[in-house]
This record gives sequence, C-alpha cells and structure tokens, in this order.
Amino acid sequence: QVQLVESGGGLVQAGGSLRLSCTASGRFLSSYALGWFRQAPGKEREFVTAVSSNGGSTGYSDSVKGRFTISRDNAKNTVFLQMNSLKPEDTAIYYCAADRTSYATAWTRQLRSYDYWGQGTQVTVSS
Repeated sequence: QVQLVESGGGLVQAGGSLRLSCTASGRFLSSYALGWFRQAPGKEREFVTAVSSNGGSTGYSDSVKGRFTISRDNAKNTVFLQMNSLKPEDTAIYYCAADRTSYATAWTRQLRSYDYWGQGTQVTVSS
C-alpha cells in the first residue's frame, strides 16, 4: 500500500508561482511513474503532467506546457510540481498519483492506470 500526501497549495495572484510536493509513505516510489492531475469545480479530473519512474521521460498537457515542470526525488520519495505564470483557469484541486509500471521510461495520462492517489491540495489563482 502507498499513501500519498500533497502539500504546497494555496492562494496566489495571476502570474505568480507555486510549488506542490507529494510525498509517499509505505513503499518506495522508485518503481512508479508519477502524475499530477487536477479537478476544477463542475469538471472532470484531468491530466496535468507525469514523469517516468527513472525520471527520464515527462509529459504535459497542452494547457500547462511551458509553465509547469514536474520533477522527482526518489531518495526523498517525493514528486514536485513547479507552477509558474499561473492563470485563473489553473484553479483546481491538484492530485498526485502513482502508477506501478514495469517500464522505467513509461508514463501515461490515463487516470485509470494509476494505482494510488493522494487526497488533493487546493490551488486558487485570483485575477
């Protein structure tokens, strides 16, 4: 069993930055691809970004590409999401997720592929 706990959310003005963290307990994350998803009020949960278990491959949604950066520190069992140039439309609850995969360079944007989820952290961007 893996427990994921997100932190770092908050209220920020448009154009500002936030850094989210997600730390795992119960199992080492080195064999898991890790992803960030978000869910705005009244909308479905959507893919934001993901990183392969070896950290060598990443992917981003078009809406955040060039503004957000995912990284991971396997020694600290933590994945990060650096969010820059935030926009009001980035307002959502952000969730991290872990996908147990056999492929060190693989990641996926498919929600159903992820085995474990955190409880989420609220990000609010004011205009």
